[in-house]
Amino acid sequence: MKKIFLLFVISIFAAILVACGNGGSEESTTEDSEESEETSETAENEETEEAGGTISIAASPAPHAEILEEAATILEEEGIELDIAIVNDYTTPNRLLADEEVDANYFQHTPYLETEKESHDYDITSAGNVHIEPMAVYSQDYDSLEDLPDGSTILVSNNPAEEGRFLSFFVDAGLIEIEEGIEIQNATFDDITENEKDFEFNNQTAPELLVEMYENNEAPAVIINSNFALDGGLNPVDDSIVVEGGESPYANLIAVRTGDEEREDIQKLVEVLQGDEIKQFIEDNYEGAVIPVQ
Repeated sequence: MKKIFLLFVISIFAAILVACGNGGSEESTTEDSEESEETSETAENEETEEAGGTISIAASPAPHAEILEEAATILEEEGIELDIAIVNDYTTPNRLLADEEVDANYFQHTPYLETEKESHDYDITSAGNVHIEPMAVYSQDYDSLEDLPDGSTILVSNNPAEEGRFLSFFVDAGLIEIEEGIEIQNATFDDITENEKDFEFNNQTAPELLVEMYENNEAPAVIINSNFALDGGLNPVDDSIVVEGGESPYANLIAVRTGDEEREDIQKLVEVLQGDEIKQFIEDNYEGAVIPVQ
């Protein structure tokens, strides 16, 4: 009887051990499964962040913001959202970028970017060129540069990075000469050596005010950046007396903080802006007033 009772006790003890062992195994399996799911979910989230997300970008109203709005519909398919902040001056966008208030900006060309970097010690760089806005000369009273009377005042913006660009119209027309050996894009008003018609270049005006000054006929000629011209209802091709050609070196670009040009989402943004769909959009909507980079 004692033997039977002892065997019974041993059997119960063994059963308890087995039960405890199974419970531990089940708990371990559950924990492993949860860890695996968490690891998989984390990896999936990281992959989503790399592939998508939001790019905040400061841009001039026209044509930059308009082009970005078109690009946004294409980027949505890649899981990338554009948060576009419209800024209508030339000083704020680079400050916003340098202060990390936006991820990128789209309003300037390389000569202006280099001037800004030198003046403010900005650590920003180009992620890629998108389009050229051919600058143009406008006049209410004259049909060509040659028709401008002696002593005419030419209103231009107060952007020192574009003095050579302003002068190029008059150099190409044979009305002004600059110092030999100086490339026109690097020229300044101080480099003028011949000015037979005694033109005066007034560079005291912010670029966004030049359209209004032209409409008020405040000078015989006004040189206006195409983004401000378009925003003011002017067409550089139809309304000007002379317009830059497509060979202009002043391509507008996407600027980012140095190092961010390697970001996958920034590269995708530039790829879309340089792609065939956006090129076609630019050609269809601006008819030569904005020219896509080739």
